[in-house]
Amino acid sequence: MEEASIVRTRRLALVTGGTRGIGAAIARRLQQEGHEVVATYRGNDAAAAAFASDTGMRAYRWDVGDFDACQAGVARVEDEAGMPVDILVNNAGITRDATLHKMTPEQWRVVLEDDLFACFNMTKAVIAGMRERGWGRIVNIASINGQKGQFGQTNYAAAKAGMLGFTKSLALESAGKGITVNAVAPGYIATDMVAAMVPKVLEAIVAQIPVGRLGHPDDVAHVVSFLVDDRSAYLTGSTISVNGGMYLV
Repeated sequence: MEEASIVRTRRLALVTGGTRGIGAAIARRLQQEGHEVVATYRGNDAAAAAFASDTGMRAYRWDVGDFDACQAGVARVEDEAGMPVDILVNNAGITRDATLHKMTPEQWRVVLEDDLFACFNMTKAVIAGMRERGWGRIVNIASINGQKGQFGQTNYAAAKAGMLGFTKSLALESAGKGITVNAVAPGYIATDMVAAMVPKVLEAIVAQIPVGRLGHPDDVAHVVSFLVDDRSAYLTGSTISVNGGMYLV
C-alpha cells in the first residue's frame, strides 16, 4: 500500500477555490487519501460542474469574501455531509495587478477581501467546532510574493503577507486545542493564470527558478497532504515554501 493512501481517520476537508488549479489538485489528493472532500468556488459554474462530475465531490458556490455567506455555507456543508469540517484549506484568491499609483481603491479592496478577509471568514466558521472537538488542520495557501513582494502587486503581496501573520498568531492560539495552523507559499505554478502570461515574461521567470521549471499543482498538494496528516501534529505556525528554490527564507 502506498504511503499516500494511509489515513488514520476519515475526515471532512473543505478546500476553497477547490475546483480549478492548485485547489483542485489539493482536493483530489485529499480525496485519494480517503477523506470526504468538498470544494468551494466563486463564479465558474462550467468548471465546477466538470470537476464535480469527474471527482464525485460536492462543489458549493459562495463568495468567501462575504462573512455571512461563509457562515451559511459551512453550516450547509456540514449538514449535508453529516460530519464537521476538520480540515480547512484556505486556497481561494484573486489578483488585480497595478502599480500603487495607478491602483484603484476597488482593486485594493477586492483583493484584500478575497485573499485575506476570506481567510478570517472561513476560519471563523470552523474554529469553534475544532476547538470543541480537540482536533483540526488549517492550511493557508499564501504566495512567494507575500514573502518577497512583487512589482505591481502591493494589494496581493499585502494580502498574502497578512496570511502569514494570521497563520502564526492562530497557531499560537490553537496549539493547546489539538489544532495545527500552517501556510504553504507556492512560487510560480503551472496553472491557467500563469499559462496566460506573455511567453517572454514567463520564460524570464522560469530562468530565475533553480530547478529549471514551473511547479506543478501536485507539488503543492503533496505538501498540504503532509500538513493535514494525523502524524503532523507537532508542526504548527510554519510556512513551507514550494518555489523550486526561487526565493529562500
